[in-house]
Amino acid sequence: MNHNETRTLWISVFAALFAVFLLYSYTQEKSAELTRDFGTKKTIVIASEDIPEMATINETMLQMVERPEKFVEPNAVLNAEDAVGLVALAPIKKGEQVLQSKIMKPGPVTGLSLQVAPTKRAISIPIDEMRGVSKLIKPGDRIDLIAAVDVGAGQKQQKEVKTLLQDVPVLATGLRVANELPRLFEEVGNQMYTQNLKSDTTYSTITIEASPEEAQELIYILATNPGALFATLRHPSDRTKTIKANTTIDSLLDRVPTSLVKQQLPPQPAPRPQPQKIKKRSGPFKDL
Repeated sequence: MNHNETRTLWISVFAALFAVFLLYSYTQEKSAELTRDFGTKKTIVIASEDIPEMATINETMLQMVERPEKFVEPNAVLNAEDAVGLVALAPIKKGEQVLQSKIMKPGPVTGLSLQVAPTKRAISIPIDEMRGVSKLIKPGDRIDLIAAVDVGAGQKQQKEVKTLLQDVPVLATGLRVANELPRLFEEVGNQMYTQNLKSDTTYSTITIEASPEEAQELIYILATNPGALFATLRHPSDRTKTIKANTTIDSLLDRVPTSLVKQQLPPQPAPRPQPQKIKKRSGPFKDL
């Protein structure tokens, strides 16, 4: 390569670098102008597909994009995790920003049906302090349902206790639904007051989730003996299910010491002595 070719090559390289520098400077200047006019970019959540009204939002319905701050709505959701599991209060079109005012936690406004798992049914059962763990059950807890029913007829009739359902999710207590807001604003006359739903014990029913077959069995018990159902509260992490034989008076007596049973039995009155009949003798030795 001669001297002229070398000089031409270096001139081309410098010209290319200078062009890249000018392009970079231009883009930086335009970027600064856009930032000055429209603000910095923010990452927001948009709908990746049409979301119908009252639909539960999942990950596939959302997309994270960057938009100039000037074009970001005031109530725009900035994190997709904040919208997953919530319900759309109004239709959200594809590409539309997801706003906090258009989504809500499942609750009475959105309907209980969204809380029920597919193939399951929601059914309410009456409870009180004795049958409902002193009304300390909350939405989202898991319980077992136990029935105390009469079996047999006549003198052979006896009470039997059987565990019907285990690890049952509680969807609602009264009107309080799982995942709803913990406070309720109510108006009485011209005054407003706040009711703390976390400490509400005024409810008289709990709504649980059951299969259609289980719901049918519960309805039979509620129709024949509504006071026969009792609820026991589980630890949130306990998912064990045990099968136990029915409890009867005989099974209880087998577990209780005989001496304790005798102590608890009421004292029996002593039998009265029966008068003895004197037989009359015949012959020379007659009774005088």
